[in-house]
Amino acid sequence: MNSAVQAAQIFHALGDPTRRAIVERVSHQPRSVSALAEPLGITLTAVTQHLRVLEQCRLVRTEKIGRVRTCSLDPAGLMTVERWIADCRSAWDKRLDRLGDLLDED
Repeated sequence: MNSAVQAAQIFHALGDPTRRAIVERVSHQPRSVSALAEPLGITLTAVTQHLRVLEQCRLVRTEKIGRVRTCSLDPAGLMTVERWIADCRSAWDKRLDRLGDLLDED
């Protein structure tokens, strides 16, 4: 899958405030699904659905040990966004350089 499509999926996932809150919380330390649900005031089922979206984008990974599912940050998704931003920055730098060259000609 190309990085622009992956970045779009990540931005879509992060467009939801609940998912952003989950990513923020697991960025500090791994947390159980129940620990994520409690301050959000939503059910475990709802958290699991949000986690599924975040896992598909590779922003979060989960691991089940016994009866406890623990969630942690997956840097792969963030690296995808970082690459996409770098590509955009490079393209815009080239465009601005060409514009500067055109303006300097006069």
